Amino acid sequence: MINNVILVGRLTKDPDLRYTADGQAVANVTLAVARNFKTSDGVVETDFINCTLWRKTAENTANYCKKGSVIGVTGRIQTRNYENETGQKIYVTDVLAESVKFLGTKPQQSRELVEN
Repeated sequence: MINNVILVGRLTKDPDLRYTADGQAVANVTLAVARNFKTSDGVVETDFINCTLWRKTAENTANYCKKGSVIGVTGRIQTRNYENETGQKIYVTDVLAESVKFLGTKPQQSRELVEN
């Protein structure tokens, strides 16, 4: 069986770094990944994919990447489920990252000087 994912996208917010009770670093990020085609009205649609990073990968990503950074993620799809307060079963699918490559940062917006 094969469960392999390769994504390249921009972070939608700063990485959310936490530590488990036994001291393991874990970070959650959401990648905005543009699709390879446009809709009939010329719009490029974007998918927002949740990724979970562990240990040094989580710490390094949290330390060096911010909202808008371009990263490449290699990993696998993981599904889990839980029951919410009303007893409804909720299914969650995300990417469990095995490696992350830092590919770039958010482009700087030009700042024009305005004379008074």
